[in-house]
Amino acid sequence: MVTDIPPFRPKGHRQRRARSLSALPVRSLVPNALTVLALCAGLTAIRFGLEGRFEIAVIAIIVASVLDGLDGRIARFLKGTTKFGAELDTIVDSLNFGVAPVLLIYLWSLEKLGGLGWIAVLAFAVCCVLRLARFNVALEDPDKPAWTGNYFVGVPAPAGAALVMIPLYLTFLEVPGLADLPLLIAAHCIFVAFLMISRLPTFSGKRMGLRIKRDMVVPILLGVGLVAAMAINFPWITMTLITSLYLASIPLAIWRYRHHEKRMAADQVEPPSTPAL
Repeated sequence: MVTDIPPFRPKGHRQRRARSLSALPVRSLVPNALTVLALCAGLTAIRFGLEGRFEIAVIAIIVASVLDGLDGRIARFLKGTTKFGAELDTIVDSLNFGVAPVLLIYLWSLEKLGGLGWIAVLAFAVCCVLRLARFNVALEDPDKPAWTGNYFVGVPAPAGAALVMIPLYLTFLEVPGLADLPLLIAAHCIFVAFLMISRLPTFSGKRMGLRIKRDMVVPILLGVGLVAAMAINFPWITMTLITSLYLASIPLAIWRYRHHEKRMAADQVEPPSTPAL
């Protein structure tokens, strides 16, 4: 009788395989740690919102968005990207940018509308989750042109969270009466939700192939320092300006995207063949 004999594996091979299964490189742990810190910031924002401390709550969400921007870039820099990290990042983003910001808006103003206010909350949260799911699927599309990497489809979740909190920024700037206009606030939430699930192209900023002249480096760095100083001393004016500029950039992104589409279509048109003499 013939029996199946397992293939011979040298002892060193088994030991290396055991080490590879029991140990992970530190470079894959650092981005995940930042993602967990972002989750803690988002949950802390909800806590401060329940306590009525809305300014600190919004700051916690801003911190979560900064950590969200860092984890992916650090993972790519350290070559520590993993499937686990990508899934963890999506789950955390759905809470930090789909639930926490609009929950603050509800506690601050929409609660006065009762069920209608909660509908606006649900609409925003659902649209944010759908936006994240669509983004993950789009990453797996191998057929899209390379230049489309310069654009997002719709407003990304962190930007949507920043936009939906504009009424809070204005309230912190002592603009009176906004909390007493819950219908307007609900319409604003639904508008931002539409921007997230829309097909409108928006600038990505991740793969923008921009080159800067050497003589412009110092002015640009000076500008970055001034923006940082404004953010520290006048955070709500800075956030209002940044979100306003982002909204203004959407029509420009649409125009640039269509320009790329027309140029690509023109390149694909074959020149007419010359008749043989």
